[in-house]
Amino acid sequence: MNTPGSTSPKAALVFGGSRGIGAAIALRLAREGYAVALTYASRADKAAEVVSAIQAEGGQAVALQADAADPNAITAAVADATARLGTLHVAVVNAGIYQGSPLDQFPLQMLDQMLAVNVRGVFLAIQAAAATMADGGRIITIGSNAAVRGGVVGSSVYSMSKAAVATLVRELALDLAPRRITINNIQPGPIETDITADFLDYLIQRNPLQRVGRPEEVASLAAYLASADASYMTGASLTLDGGFSI
Repeated sequence: MNTPGSTSPKAALVFGGSRGIGAAIALRLAREGYAVALTYASRADKAAEVVSAIQAEGGQAVALQADAADPNAITAAVADATARLGTLHVAVVNAGIYQGSPLDQFPLQMLDQMLAVNVRGVFLAIQAAAATMADGGRIITIGSNAAVRGGVVGSSVYSMSKAAVATLVRELALDLAPRRITINNIQPGPIETDITADFLDYLIQRNPLQRVGRPEEVASLAAYLASADASYMTGASLTLDGGFSI
């Protein structure tokens, strides 16, 4: 949370903040007192809804178009967010895609696209945000419990990409430690979003807690990792999945 009595809010940037988990995180950070920039790939309408919701609660927010597979767009989003809101203190890298296919049918184009967004795009977003972030800042990635256990035919590349994020976060913690910037990874399991809407019953039956998570629960963990209370945690991957991966 921002320091009481501060003259202006600290800035946070949420990559992929227009829907689902990203939108919930953007709203929660705004409620914690941050001025929030959020990126979207194509759904300008959804991004505008999040901005309006934040502004309706008295917060400050801007939406920026940026394709997570485009290095120039990522760099531009960081520069634009900084120009509008000030030096970044928090960056959340939530942009990602899921595509699945059995091994013998997996097309090269799908492989390249998933690696471009889920691995290269995550690295570039971290790199761009860290370059101008305030010392003592926070970087949070949104991975997946699939890095621990996928268990679904066709999810091999997605699981690989999320395991890569967990390893990247662990090792980048060493690069960022001299500046006291922490970096941590949240690994959600099944969360109630538009992506899971068609097979919620199946996910609930598989989950030991007999439910799926809510985006707000992921946002609560992100808010903790962004706070001063989490200043001694870095390089960690925290699985939040109701026991799904056990």
